[in-house]
Amino acid sequence: IPLSFLFAMTGMVQGKLSGNLMSLGAIDFGLIVDGAVVIVENIVRQLAAQQHQLRRRLTNEERTHAILSASKEVASPMFFGVLIITIVYVPILTLTGVEGKMFHPMAITVMLCLGAALVLALTLMPALCSFLLCGELKEGDNPVIHLAKILYRPVLQRTLRHRWPVVGGAVILFLLALVVFNQLGAVFVPRLDEGSMLAMVFRTNSINLDASLEMQKKTEKILLARVPEIERVFSRIGTSEIATDPMPPSQTDFYIFYKPEKQWRKIDGHAASKDELAKTIIEELEKEVAGQEIIMSQPIEMRFNELLEGVRSDIAVKVFGDDYDVLEKIAAQVKELLEKIPGAGEVEFEASGRVPMLEVHANRDALVKYNLHAAEVNNAIATALGGQTVGALVEGNRRYDIVVRMPEELREKMDEIHNLPVRVGESGLLPLSKVADFKIAASVDPIMRDSGQRRAAILVNLRGRDVESFVREAERKIKEQVKIPQGYTIEFGGQFKNLQAARARLAVVVPVALAMIFVLVFMALGRWRHTLLIYSGIPLAATGGVFALWARGMPFSISAGVGFIALSGVAVLNGLVMISYFNQLREQNKRITEVVVEGALTRLRPVLMTALVAGFGFVPMAIVTGAGSEVQRPLATVVIGGIVSSTFLTLILLPTLYEWIEKKQKTNENDSVTAT
Repeated sequence: IPLSFLFAMTGMVQGKLSGNLMSLGAIDFGLIVDGAVVIVENIVRQLAAQQHQLRRRLTNEERTHAILSASKEVASPMFFGVLIITIVYVPILTLTGVEGKMFHPMAITVMLCLGAALVLALTLMPALCSFLLCGELKEGDNPVIHLAKILYRPVLQRTLRHRWPVVGGAVILFLLALVVFNQLGAVFVPRLDEGSMLAMVFRTNSINLDASLEMQKKTEKILLARVPEIERVFSRIGTSEIATDPMPPSQTDFYIFYKPEKQWRKIDGHAASKDELAKTIIEELEKEVAGQEIIMSQPIEMRFNELLEGVRSDIAVKVFGDDYDVLEKIAAQVKELLEKIPGAGEVEFEASGRVPMLEVHANRDALVKYNLHAAEVNNAIATALGGQTVGALVEGNRRYDIVVRMPEELREKMDEIHNLPVRVGESGLLPLSKVADFKIAASVDPIMRDSGQRRAAILVNLRGRDVESFVREAERKIKEQVKIPQGYTIEFGGQFKNLQAARARLAVVVPVALAMIFVLVFMALGRWRHTLLIYSGIPLAATGGVFALWARGMPFSISAGVGFIALSGVAVLNGLVMISYFNQLREQNKRITEVVVEGALTRLRPVLMTALVAGFGFVPMAIVTGAGSEVQRPLATVVIGGIVSSTFLTLILLPTLYEWIEKKQKTNENDSVTAT
């Protein structure tokens, strides 16, 4: 392990990969030592058997010859097995976007570790055995393995006599796993707990900065007074001097830092969850501060969603079309429908409706009557409401423009605007109301576009439900209940869109990797029927991963998908070791049933050791609860559950199918000889 890890660290330095949660946290030391376990176990068994046969210690030459022979015996299946485990990580390198950035370091680091472990298992392990295993060896089973063999032998023999119930049970289990998998739901990546919350506050677009600031101060005071779990807060409103994240005064990013969870109140006898705390915050603010809409998220998660789709929520439901009135009508119907779907935490419009705007229309007849140009009217309005530069003030090296305009309190009064003076000729003045008409109209602000198309968007954050099942239900209900005019479309973006893109890519590259694995297994065994026999272990091993996710209440995610990829390599390794030994025993002209029983019992120990070592290596990842563990848990859960089903496959189903296929093949060969 240390040498493999050192090799991986060297590769990470050369490849400029940082040591982080994914690059180092996903390394399973059990997978690294699997090859060494197989070789050392076979060497120890062969040396002990030869000593027992000769009834004396082996000479250096005899010991070297025995170690070389034992290493060669398992070198081929072990080499191809570890190589296959390494190759199954290749599809991960084809991922792009966010998922690629997240999982590429993990795949590269694991492949470096496995490559180093393979070389060391084939070279260092036999050399160390020649130095350390020089005394008298007593090879035997420890109490655990001895008990396992006592239980395993009758089960195996009964299975060989009644193969159909076992094969049928495995097929039924696989079909049941497919049904369960379709019920799991799916998310892009598991939601990370960042240790803080972000409340995105949306107010009416017409609000000015001072009013928004007052509402935000009131909001902060209420939360600090009413919600004891909150430790401190701070807010960002509008656009800063360095406009890296411009927002209008109507939008606020409200950062909320809470106390340790052990200090939180109990709700209905149990500690409140983060979702319940978010719900409490929203309820308190809606009750005390009217005129604002709130969507709860987390700081990094919000930026992550905004970078992906330009919106700040888990799911963005976008309505595309030309007429904004129609867009708003469709969006309102969709929002009302989404709010009724279970799992919808907060459902809000991206923009807070329309803004009242003052429209001033020049009266053309009046302009002709008084011999005025429209430019004079425009100039009066622009000067009074927008301001006009009339000079400059110089202080040292600084220059300030002098702008003349109406005071803020007068600009809010329609009577004052009506009485604005408009110059007529050289000395005459008219009130603005004589030459212009005034109208208050609702205007869209802002108009959002994607790829040149107008859109309206509904922001949806989920609570206690996976992305895929929510979107599927929403799509079905929208199709049934919302009438979409021709030329208008509805699209689901955000994490759902990225989940679909990652799935589509894996659907292409995973079959390619499985084809490469098939070729390697065939190169190791040289027989099509044995290759197919081992290959059948991949889908059956996946059943354990599916049931493990279901038992822990986890949806499918890209992290779990990576676990299924790693699991296929482990399943092939154990099957390869077992079938290779069966074929070696066949060369001694033993009966097929005798070969299967003897081979399965002999390989019971290395199979159990490799499975347990690999499984225990993922246990810390499966039960850890620290920061970032949400990404690791699905991967580890899939591998541990899959190793359980894979071990059953290797020890029970694989010997049964091998005996059945080989007996049938031998019968066909005998019939061919007789016919000849």
